[in-house]
Amino acid sequence: MELEIGAIMEGKVTGITKFGAFVALPGGRSGLVHISEVAHSYVSDVSEFLSVGQSVQVKVISVDENRRINLSIKQTVPPPERPARGGERRGDRSFQRSRDAGERRSRESAPRRDRMAGPGRDSRPRSAGAAAPRETSSSFDDMLKRFMSESESKNARLNRGERSRRRGYGRGN
Repeated sequence: MELEIGAIMEGKVTGITKFGAFVALPGGRSGLVHISEVAHSYVSDVSEFLSVGQSVQVKVISVDENRRINLSIKQTVPPPERPARGGERRGDRSFQRSRDAGERRSRESAPRRDRMAGPGRDSRPRSAGAAAPRETSSSFDDMLKRFMSESESKNARLNRGERSRRRGYGRGN
């Protein structure tokens, strides 16, 4: 008897493993219901949902080149209805209130200088010797060149310090 993919039939659970359950099918064949195909909800232990000797309705989902039969229990029953999640529609006032409260909390937790600074203003006091903020309108190439030169000078300083430390070791023995 050739099994047809999509066929739904009655079977009996013959074994349970941590990765699924083996089911005996009519005609002396058996197949595997993978743990992900046992139920619509999360399954951490197959034995919580099935027991050996239990009669189950299964759907043939595939037969591989080695004639192994993959079965599904969850595809034989419709998925459970999800409860309506209230308050998430854009026009709903409760959604708007909760979003406004979240924004208010994030503003309250922001540092004071960020809240006090207006657009385009920097409210931090400047000392006489403080450097002016960098120009933000420089091109990507300019920023990349500046980064590369700063990076190279930092690496050179680090390497000089590393070489001087290495020279001190192993001498005078």
